[in-house]
Formats: sequence, structure tokens, C-alpha cells
Amino acid sequence: MIRPLAAALAALPGLALAEPDPADWGAVLGTAEGQTVYWNAWGGSTATNEFIAWVGDRVAADHGVTVEHVKLADTADAVSRVLAEKTAGQDTGGAVDLIWINGENFAAMKEAGLLFGPFAEDLPNWRHVDTDGKPVRTDFTVPTEGYESPWAAAQVVFMYDSADMAPLPSMAALLDWAEANPGRFTYPQPPDFLGATFLKQALYGLVDDPDVLLRPADEADYAAVTAPLWDFVDDLTPHLWRQGRAYPQSGPRQIQLMADDEIDLAISFSPGEASAAIADFQLPDTVRTFVPEGGTIGNASFVAIPYNASARAGAMVVANFLLSPEAQARALDPEILGYGTVLDVAALPPADRARFEEVPLGVATLSPDELGPTLPEPHPSWMERIEADWIARFGTRD
Repeated sequence: MIRPLAAALAALPGLALAEPDPADWGAVLGTAEGQTVYWNAWGGSTATNEFIAWVGDRVAADHGVTVEHVKLADTADAVSRVLAEKTAGQDTGGAVDLIWINGENFAAMKEAGLLFGPFAEDLPNWRHVDTDGKPVRTDFTVPTEGYESPWAAAQVVFMYDSADMAPLPSMAALLDWAEANPGRFTYPQPPDFLGATFLKQALYGLVDDPDVLLRPADEADYAAVTAPLWDFVDDLTPHLWRQGRAYPQSGPRQIQLMADDEIDLAISFSPGEASAAIADFQLPDTVRTFVPEGGTIGNASFVAIPYNASARAGAMVVANFLLSPEAQARALDPEILGYGTVLDVAALPPADRARFEEVPLGVATLSPDELGPTLPEPHPSWMERIEADWIARFGTRD
């Protein structure tokens, strides 16, 4: 992979490039022109890949910045690459310029000093961000402190085929339904993030004191807190698709199972995903969404810039464009992505607010009121331990 001239210069002994100051946006734009940003992002969705390509076209046309999408199966791969570069002393000219990131990967990079910044709150479009109503300043309880910039809001919903079933009010009701309808539900196999999210959502519905999940797992009686979860999963597993002997490997594969009428119920982290899949003829138009009583987990997707990125200025230009009303409204459209916005739409100028008012949310998308309360992501340590426990308990069954 050939890096731009700026990266080659930065790699020369004794020659370092000036740090781009996000507060001096004119200088950032000048430095960014001609740079290539290697954006490491999950590549498992055609719709997402097409959106990233569109972002690349827009920043190329407006600012002379080229975006190369490095498609990842796991964000941890990009984190490992940056860590390997730091271990090798490669503090400039890094191969990763921008990462789609959140949760435990952000926490690990921040703790290891692998991030450039703070930069996010100096971006020109930060003024549009809903800092009061959206989880944009913490990531799985970890303060972002400007080291990552939000670009999409998400909240757990369950997609169901209304021709075959009704909404379910709780995890106990889900278990009862699964027992009465064996094989008609599954979830992606952990450590896939969506499968791990199902386990966290189930734990929220079963734990006595949800506040314990906001503190590190080693500060709690982990075994006692998670015991109801493992009892629930033990009871549920024999009634899953293929009796829990196999699982879909990703969210898109789960959608395909719904499309093939192998399952009636699936988890999603995007309230607009069902409408987007209906619009794309991936799901039947009888699919709808629901949330259980008490609310569901919500978070934001972020982008972060590694400390040794070659195109830090270009990466900031991309992050800023992702916060533009144009990009946010496009991502909201279920025919494009169906992602939630991180902007305070009511506070936008009329012309920008109109972009959102014109987006048809789709037949399966719940309104903000219908989505109910948003539950905070548990501390990353819970996800790490729950994933490991699930794999040990259920990942090797035959």
C-alpha cells in the first residue's frame, strides 16, 4: 500500500510534520488537501460500504481528500495494527488514519495512548451535535474527552414478522415464546458485537440492580450478577435456531435467515434497519420492530484518529463531514442506512432541519417516543467477561 508523500516525509529520520490544530480549521483544510485517508471500518454491509464510498466522493470533491475504505471483519484488527506500530517505534507514517470504533476498542486505545487528540469538539460541525440528548461524550461509560467523534446513534430494537407473532414485553416473555416456537429465534454468535449486545440486553432485563453494570465488573460480585443471565441462556439455547448448535456469524446473516423464513425474530442495533431492509427488498413488508418494557441499550458510533496517523488533517475533514446535516440526513434515510442522527435536529437552521423532515422513516421504524428510554452501555469490562464466558459455556456445543 503506497502512502501519500506526506507519510513518506514523516517517516524520514529527524523530520516530523506539524500537528494539525483542529481549532485552526483553515490550516487543517490546507494540510488535508491531497491527503489520502485510510479509513478502517467494518466492511460487512453493502449499504454501509456504499455510504462510506459516498462520503469519499463528497470530501474529494469539496476538499481534495481521498478516502480509501479498509474493510474490517473486526475493529480489533486495526487496533492491533496501531499497537504493533507503536511497539515497533513507528510514531509517524502509520497505516491507519481513521477507525470506526466504540466500546472496548476505544477504551483500550485511549488507555494505551494510541489516539490523536483531543479534536472532536473543535470540529466546525460539532456545534450541531446533541450533547444533552445523545451519548456522545461517553463511550461504554468511558469519557471520550474529544478523542473520538460521533457519527451515528443506535438503540437496540427487535425485528419481528408481524404475520407470525406479536411484540414481546420482556426477556421472560421472549423465553416463553421461544419455548412455544422452537427454532424461530437466534442471535449472532459472540464475540460478534450484536450477539454480545443481546447478552447485555438480556442481563439488563434480569439483573436486580442495573447500576452495577456501569462500574467495572471486578468491582462487583460478577458471578452473582450474571447468574440469572446464564440461567436464562441455558433455558433458551435448546429452543434456538438449530438448537443452538450453530449461530449466524453477523447481523446481515441474521437478516438473511429472516428473509428465508427460517426465523421470525432478530435483534438489531439500528431502529431503521428493518425499514431499510424492506426498502431494499431484503425483508418482507410484514416485518416490524419493538422494544421491551424498561428500554433498551443505546450508544453512538464514533470515529477516532490514531496517534501516528499519516493523514490526521484529512481524517478530521472526514470526521467533520460525517457530522454535517447533509451526511446525517442521508444516513437517517432507511433506503440508505437507517442510522439514527447524533445532531440536535430541532436546533438546526431551517434549511438543514428540512433535510430531516423530508426523510421518510419507513413502515417498520419506531418514533422516538415509541423507542422509550435509552439504557447506557455497561462498562467495557462486562462485555469482555460475558463474551469469554459465553464462548466457554456455549461456543463449543455440538
